[in-house]
Amino acid sequence: MILSFIFFMILFLGGIYLMGLAQSLEDFQAIVFIAGLLIVSLSLAFMMRQGGSATRRSNNWSGKAAE
Repeated sequence: MILSFIFFMILFLGGIYLMGLAQSLEDFQAIVFIAGLLIVSLSLAFMMRQGGSATRRSNNWSGKAAE
């Protein structure tokens, strides 16, 4: 879980870096910006789909109550 968080945090920050870098490029600004946006979106989607046990509700992502 920690390794996946670190991996997707690197992807998230790398995507933000690409979006910022696109402003200073002469060519391919749109392609670099869209690539950064896709990387940020994918990293957030993968982190949100991880089932967590931090909640005590019975209706969590895994379908069973956390203990």
